[in-house]
Amino acid sequence: MKGRSFIQRWVRFSAVGATGVVVQAVTLALLLRLRGMHYLAATAIAVEASVLHNFVWHRKWTWADRRQAEIVPTLLRFNLTTGMMSLAGNLAFMWILVDGAAINPYLANMITISICSFMNFVLSDRLVFV
Repeated sequence: MKGRSFIQRWVRFSAVGATGVVVQAVTLALLLRLRGMHYLAATAIAVEASVLHNFVWHRKWTWADRRQAEIVPTLLRFNLTTGMMSLAGNLAFMWILVDGAAINPYLANMITISICSFMNFVLSDRLVFV
């Protein structure tokens, strides 16, 4: 791996991801409580808000030591890899955990984020910020 070590990059990725979790959780709560949206629609919007937030900070901090390709193609790759993984994973696991296991949507949201995190790191490292 060029530049930072795997551990250094994972720590940065995790720090950005932690702030992204806050963005996603707050967005989800606002959409559920204030807008009364269905939890799956609210989840999709909250995930995309987090994806956009994470993209900005991963580009500026996590992978700042790598060559910076044009922003639009990089954002497109990010959305098509980690964004789609996050969206599909979150919607699938939310449905399984909320409808199937009757877990609270807020707790289910935290569980799904944890499940998708490592795959998103690998996708970002190998396909997006190359």
